[in-house]
Amino acid sequence: MPCITAILHTHNDASRIARAVESLRPCDEVLLIDHDSSDDTCQVASAFGARVMAALPNTHESSWMDQAANDWILCVRPTEAVSEALEASLLEWKLNDAGAHTLYGVSILEETMDGWISHPAEARLVHRKHMHGDGRTPVAGGTLYALDGYLTRLRLP
Repeated sequence: MPCITAILHTHNDASRIARAVESLRPCDEVLLIDHDSSDDTCQVASAFGARVMAALPNTHESSWMDQAANDWILCVRPTEAVSEALEASLLEWKLNDAGAHTLYGVSILEETMDGWISHPAEARLVHRKHMHGDGRTPVAGGTLYALDGYLTRLRLP
């Protein structure tokens, strides 16, 4: 069964990071890359089981993937949380479909001042060999296969 490393980049996200990390139960590792937070982001993330690393100046973002213990990378923002449906989909993917493709998308359900907005699937789960972009979210280079469920993107902590 393949293992997944979730990667989150943070900066002063102490008020929301616990929800994000807690929702990553299908992941075998949570790697938090902190960009010089001055609040308790690192302590909170660590208390919830994330492995915390400081972002180093003049380091290319994608180099953080080299720190991941696993080949499959799930990119998540600190303002996002995995829905129950996506959690089930990721667990099922690990059991049945892993490796069938190299790039998987996840729909986003975003909270706004005017209510919830649904966004189409974005590339979020990718095999490290096929990761392109800034290391925060994959750049879709090929066919994107959508996973069931969604990431909730919350406006406020």
